[in-house]
Amino acid sequence: MLKENNMDKKIHFAPVQGHTDAAYRHFHASRYRGTDYYYTPFIRLERGEVRQRDLRDTFGELAEATPAIAQLIFRDEEELSALVAKMKEEGATRLDINMGCPFPLQTSKGRGAATVANEKCHEAVKKIVTENPDIEFSVKMRLGFSDPEEWKGLIPVLNELNLTHIAVHPRVAKQQYGGELNLEQMKAITGESRNPIVFNGEIKTPEDAARVLERFPEVSGIMIGRGLLGRPSLAAEIAAGEEWNKKKRLEEMLRFHRVLMRHYEDTLCGDHQILSKLAPFWEYTEEEIGRKAWKQIKKASNMAKYHSAIAMIGD
Repeated sequence: MLKENNMDKKIHFAPVQGHTDAAYRHFHASRYRGTDYYYTPFIRLERGEVRQRDLRDTFGELAEATPAIAQLIFRDEEELSALVAKMKEEGATRLDINMGCPFPLQTSKGRGAATVANEKCHEAVKKIVTENPDIEFSVKMRLGFSDPEEWKGLIPVLNELNLTHIAVHPRVAKQQYGGELNLEQMKAITGESRNPIVFNGEIKTPEDAARVLERFPEVSGIMIGRGLLGRPSLAAEIAAGEEWNKKKRLEEMLRFHRVLMRHYEDTLCGDHQILSKLAPFWEYTEEEIGRKAWKQIKKASNMAKYHSAIAMIGD
């Protein structure tokens, strides 16, 4: 298990667009121990400005109660500079630079994993990190966009910087979340990087975490996104060095869901709004809660049907 034998390893909750908003992060932290760092879903410029909803999610009341590292996605120096300036203005002291998003909506515009092979973006990161010594920076990256050796141009640049860590998902963007992890390239990165490396990808059980740490004992931690959304207790289990049985996992998941649901019922109006915020909670949970309940939750068109579907969990 991770923390029982590796007390210096940290657990990072990877941001997932549409899922890990301030409310989710706050109530997850209130229900479960084990997560060392939370991150906001990526923040970007829209018509030259940071969206107000992103600022609320990063600096609002719930966000202040459970601080998260703001993640920035950019396509050039101008965008990254503007994002960093705004985050500093709002009081941020830690920022994560996204060079790993695989989604075509972002990579087609030169953002995310499209920056891994873009030398101008490398220089932008170097310049802005260097010019802002009062900010602690980290980077989240993929191996590349289509070539798993594109990272070889980026890591030497990052080696010139003092980063808290580099989180590496060992796939290329074109794979998105399918296909095999390229563990050989991951091993090469851990050997080349002068900054601490965090392993990200396909950690869904405590056994997965243990295998990663056995193969990559040199990493400073692990980052989990979809695995924690599907099994919210995962970080707590890893940190405690104890795998929970299914009954305990489901009981705690339902308690977590209840406090999140009450929050949305208190702050939103009408079934449609509430369901739009609750539906993402279950997207990755099919294996944990069972297909029958999962399908009924997805089909629920009002809160009465939703509560009936939730009652099926564990049957």
